[in-house]
Amino acid sequence: MRIAFLTAPEGVEEIELTEPWKAVEQAGWNPQLVSTAPGRVRAYHHLDKAGTFPVDHVLAGDTSDAFDALVLPGGVANPDALRMNERAVGFARSFFDAGKPVAAICHAPWLLVEADVVRGRTLTSWPSLATDIRNAGGTWVDESVRVCDAAPATLVTSRKPGDLDAFCGTFVKEFAGRRP
Repeated sequence: MRIAFLTAPEGVEEIELTEPWKAVEQAGWNPQLVSTAPGRVRAYHHLDKAGTFPVDHVLAGDTSDAFDALVLPGGVANPDALRMNERAVGFARSFFDAGKPVAAICHAPWLLVEADVVRGRTLTSWPSLATDIRNAGGTWVDESVRVCDAAPATLVTSRKPGDLDAFCGTFVKEFAGRRP
């Protein structure tokens, strides 16, 4: 399976990128770092600069066609930048339109709010997104991980880095159950 990891050029929370990436590799799948600009993505550990990671694919009107699933790492700046980018919003929405599974952690559901795909879904996130999710027609819950199988696509969400073990185990199981 080919799994897209969508990030902005700067601001992704490093552990929310690297731990899910490892989980995808351990499942025997092919993770691909997708961004809105070429080069390298700058990760952060909260507010401190962390590592950089090479971009595998630059968005240019892409859809989910080349991928089997999508992982959206968090960090505050990352999804905030992505939700202001029409290509990123359209790319995320295309996974839902195609019925492909999506996993999002921490602040990443901001992008899903912008893509108008949370309406009628139950999800979790960093607590400060609760009002945004509710205002977008979703139901917010305070759980370490939540699976929402509302048609057309499965959505796995999680709150924070402390929930990464549950998040990674759950999204790998859900993605495996939807292999093409």
